[in-house]
Amino acid sequence: MSLIGKEVLPFTGQAFRNGEFIEVTDQDFRGQWSVICFYPADFTFVCPTELEDLQDQYATLQDLGVEVFSASRDSHFTHKAWHDSSEAIGKITYTMIGDPAHVLSRNFEVFIEEEGAADRGTFIIDPDGVIQAIEINADGIGRDASILINKIKAAQYVRNNPGEVCPAKWQEGSETLKPSLDLVGKI
Repeated sequence: MSLIGKEVLPFTGQAFRNGEFIEVTDQDFRGQWSVICFYPADFTFVCPTELEDLQDQYATLQDLGVEVFSASRDSHFTHKAWHDSSEAIGKITYTMIGDPAHVLSRNFEVFIEEEGAADRGTFIIDPDGVIQAIEINADGIGRDASILINKIKAAQYVRNNPGEVCPAKWQEGSETLKPSLDLVGKI
């Protein structure tokens, strides 16, 4: 069953952000657009490239009104240690949630039981706390944050323009579609 259109389930977790430990709950995914990116583990190989890429796009995401969260099976303490020891992770200013009990990764249905880690899952969440888009990648396939930006822009456009939809390869400012009987068989 898909999580698209479902509200983020209740949770409370500890996180690392800008040199501090903070508490994060499902309520932090309300009132603005949010993205949560799950990754398998700290101190690994593909993960720091993805998280650094996400940081490189963080200002653009914030300009779009999006808050960013990352999450792995590691604790907030491990996130801090990784932040302090890795040049790539040391750049990160968004919230890094610890999920050692796997509550969050189970809520988002990305937990791999036999590995004790999460899939590479990216979720776009609207201001009502409802999941609007999901991307799941195999462990060896890194994500590209620039593609995420285009998906967010499309999700925001559709939310702000009821009755319109964004076709494939839609870019901000380009033409949208208004589903109707007049379009059936003409696209």
